[in-house]
Amino acid sequence: MANGLDSFEWVEEFKYLGITLTNQNSIQEEIKSRLKSGNACYHSGRNLLTSSLLPKNLKIKIYRTTILSVVLYGCETWSLTLREEHRLRMSENRVLRRIFGPKSDEVTREWSKLHNEELNDLNYSPNIVQVIKSRKMRWAGHVACMGERRDIYRVLVGKPEGTRPLGRPRHRWEDNMKMWDVGIWTGLSWLRIGTGEGHL
Repeated sequence: MANGLDSFEWVEEFKYLGITLTNQNSIQEEIKSRLKSGNACYHSGRNLLTSSLLPKNLKIKIYRTTILSVVLYGCETWSLTLREEHRLRMSENRVLRRIFGPKSDEVTREWSKLHNEELNDLNYSPNIVQVIKSRKMRWAGHVACMGERRDIYRVLVGKPEGTRPLGRPRHRWEDNMKMWDVGIWTGLSWLRIGTGEGHL
C-alpha cells in the first residue's frame, strides 16, 4: 500500500463476473474459456446426449438449454471475426454429430460421420453464430433505448481519444453490427434500430 491507496497486481488477464478480460482486450481467450466450459458441460451430460432412448429433438433441447447457455454467456459483448465464428461452428458441429450419430450408406452399409450440410438439414434450430447475432441485436436495441444518461450507453458509443495502432485495425463490436445489418436494415445504424426508427 502506498500513499493510503491500495496497490493492484499487474496481470495479463483476469476473471470478472465469470468473463475473461485481457490486457489486449482480446476476445479469443474468453471464447476459448467458454468452449472449455461447454465441453465440460457436455461430458457431464454425455450419457443423455448419446443415449438411444431419448428422441433427438429432446437432445437438442438439452444441448441448447445447458451447453449452449454456458458457451454463450456474455456473448452480447463479443467482437467476432470470421475465424472465431468458424471455431464456434466447428465446436457446435462436434456436439451435433454426437447427438445425431453417424449415417449408414444404403448401398455399402458402411457408417460415416455427417457432413456440415447434413447437420444443418437435421438441426432446425438457429446455429450458434445466428444465436449470437440475435442476442447482440437484442442487447444493442436495449442499450440504444437507455439514452445518453446511462454509462453503458456512453461506453458503447464513445470515441476514445488517441490514435489506433499501426497495422490492420482490430475488429470492433460496432464492426460486427454494421456487417450484420447488411441485407436486414440497409443504411440504418444499430442505434436507429434500437430506438425504433428502423422498424419495418
